[in-house]
Amino acid sequence: MTAQIISGTEIRKAILGEIKEEVDQMKEKHGKVPGLVTILVGSSPASISYVTLKVKTAISLGFHEIQDDQPEDISEKDLLALIDKYNNDPDIHGILVQLPLPKHIDDKKVLNAINPDKDVDAFHPVNVGRLMIGGDEVKFLPCTPAGIQEMIVRSGTETSGAEVVVVGRSNIVGKPIAMMMAQKGVGANATVTIVHTRTKDLASHCKRADILVVAAGVPDLVKPEWIKPGATVIDVGVNRVGMNEQTGKAILKGDVDFDAAKEIAGKITPVPGGVGPMTIAMLMKNTLRSAKLSLGID
Repeated sequence: MTAQIISGTEIRKAILGEIKEEVDQMKEKHGKVPGLVTILVGSSPASISYVTLKVKTAISLGFHEIQDDQPEDISEKDLLALIDKYNNDPDIHGILVQLPLPKHIDDKKVLNAINPDKDVDAFHPVNVGRLMIGGDEVKFLPCTPAGIQEMIVRSGTETSGAEVVVVGRSNIVGKPIAMMMAQKGVGANATVTIVHTRTKDLASHCKRADILVVAAGVPDLVKPEWIKPGATVIDVGVNRVGMNEQTGKAILKGDVDFDAAKEIAGKITPVPGGVGPMTIAMLMKNTLRSAKLSLGID
């Protein structure tokens, strides 16, 4: 039996609809809307494309959005001063600095300069620590892991007591999603194992998983025989494996052999159209949460 497809595109649409409804209510009751600033340094085409999508999404939800473009040669001191300005702006609830930054600027220093209560990417060490503690300490969940958890919950997958195997140990996806799934709460209470490309007998660990989250960045790493029949498979990988000569677009593959895996898994995310669309939606959800916290209406 072919697996149920968990569509990130459809779930994203539902989440953005929920956010828009809350923003409209906030504006009506409190005369305020979430404020988001996106800071872009330089003119990398990939960064411009990604920032443009964030800006369009924020505006479509009724956010107060500021696009702050800075030249490639801005000094680190001036960029830090700019962040400080937005840290102290009561109408701004989320600050995004698009990475990568030019080589003369220390990424960590810049990200750590953002007020943790406006760090809607949840990259600041304070927010990483809050995630580790869990419960009411958590203000923002990192966006891609939060999207993964939403997909698991909204697909109707039971997480309590489930065996979750996370393939990949990155600070962006692997470590945080493992911690989130192990916490107490909705979409969690799972038994979690983190594995990676140096794990002995990777296949045997994957075969135990009721929920398999793969974020290794290796195309077709997970073979169909590694998947437990009926498991939920979340493929985070987005690997460019060639170019479509007719469309001129990149051919993308996940970390899981999708065509074969969908005949064994119970539920599975596609690539593209799976986890990818969720990240910006969760970014907007974090910005809304920041605004609600600042207004004392959470």
